[in-house]
Amino acid sequence: MKRQSLFFLTLMVFGFFGGNALAVEEAKYTVLKEDGAFQLRRYDPQIVAETLVAGDFKEVGNEGFRRLFRYISGNNRAQKAIAMTAPVTQEGGSEKIPMTAPVSQEKSGGEWRITFLMPSSYTLETIPEPLDPMVQIKETPGRYLAAITYSGTWSQSRYEKHKALLGEWMAAQKLKPLGDPVWARYNPPFTPWFLRRNEILIPVEAP
Repeated sequence: MKRQSLFFLTLMVFGFFGGNALAVEEAKYTVLKEDGAFQLRRYDPQIVAETLVAGDFKEVGNEGFRRLFRYISGNNRAQKAIAMTAPVTQEGGSEKIPMTAPVSQEKSGGEWRITFLMPSSYTLETIPEPLDPMVQIKETPGRYLAAITYSGTWSQSRYEKHKALLGEWMAAQKLKPLGDPVWARYNPPFTPWFLRRNEILIPVEAP
């Protein structure tokens, strides 16, 4: 069942990217400090599509990805604002939203919060409304994040290993955490494991 799930996601993403998987918009940030694989970053405000999924660390990512991918692939209600002299209306139809990076996963109470970054061309007023009530559109305010970048598989053991390394670096830099870790993945499932770019991000107090 797990192999079928991964195969389904691979076909879905490959069809969406159309063979140009790396040409995607990424989250905007400024690097304030760099130390090998570690960075302190200041992120701009972001609009994200999010969904909450309960379950196992690995499986929630697959389920959340499906929901959000369906949303950007057209499972949405396109919105159109008309002239100020007329009422603002909402019409049917759907809109394909370009893929961005990263896909993020973080703990939220007893569930996992999976998010897709929305393209910067959208605002909260212009982003299409999800048809799936389990998908929500939110704005994440600007914030400071400590980051570690690593390649390799998406296993929980590698996640835990690099999260611990990031915690040690933060302690050495006297950076105070303000929230739970965020696991960020920048590549589609068909990317060879040794070419994948993965990150763990932890919100911190402003330096």
